[in-house]
Formats: sequence, C-alpha cells, structure tokens
Amino acid sequence: MKTEGCVFRYPDNVDTDVIIPARYLNTPDAKSLAAHCMEDIDPDFPQKVQPGDIIVAGWNFGCGSSREHAPLAIKTCGTGCVIAKSFARIFYRNAINIGMPILECEQAAEEIQAGDRVSVDFDTGLISDLTTGKTYQAAPFPAFIQNIIKKGGLLASLKEV
Repeated sequence: MKTEGCVFRYPDNVDTDVIIPARYLNTPDAKSLAAHCMEDIDPDFPQKVQPGDIIVAGWNFGCGSSREHAPLAIKTCGTGCVIAKSFARIFYRNAINIGMPILECEQAAEEIQAGDRVSVDFDTGLISDLTTGKTYQAAPFPAFIQNIIKKGGLLASLKEV
C-alpha cells in the first residue's frame, strides 16, 4: 500500500480533542467529523487536505481520550498516512482498528517540513521526501496488521474469516 501527498506538520502532544473537538462528537457520521478535523489547531485543514496527503507530527500524537473518532476523522478527510515520532498507545491501536495507516519514524518526523511532497510505501516502511530527495526507514507493521489496515480496519478484516 502506497500513498503520496503534501505534508501537514503538527507539534508534539496533539491530543484527540484537537484532532476532533469534543463538541462534534454527537454525530456518528464520519464525514461530519472530518469536516471539523484539526480545526482548533489548523482551521483550514479540512478544506486544504487532499486524498493521500500526509500528517507529520512530533511525540505522543493522539494523546488524550480513547475515542476512535480521532483517527476516523483523519482517515475520512482523505489523509493517506500519519508519520510521527511516537503515538499515544490508544490512538495507535484505534488507528489500526479503523484502518488508518500510521508509521513511527523519529528522523522523518524531525526533518520533513510542511508543504513537502512525500511518498510512503506502507508495506516496506520506506518514506521518501520527494521535495528534498531524502529517504527514511520506518519499521513496517507485520503482515497480519498490514492486512487489517488494507481491509479497512479490524471489523472489515474479520468479515472475511
């Protein structure tokens, strides 16, 4: 699985209330959630993000509450992947559960800048900054987790069993 897109860059400790503000959690509709994704830190994000675009962030991305709404809003916006120095453990698991590709790579998260064009090969973990020509190696997920993400999440992957 591959994605390529423009980078949106965010700092350390972006919590789930920033990713999708709690005031919007009363809707079960993923598209409504996506319309408000990141609006408290980047009000234009839902209008600017294009399919395949990539979020690059610092440490502890997705900290805060355990809601699946956060990775769901990011995925529904069309974001192709989130690369961070680290993820909050509950966000990490929720991203897998809903089929949102994520990669931890400290060097990539440190060096890739907002607006760079980046390609990600999720199967191998290879991250290529097409703007600078630099490449980075993240640890890819094991095949069974890659399968969960490719199928669109845990529940979708279980339907085939």
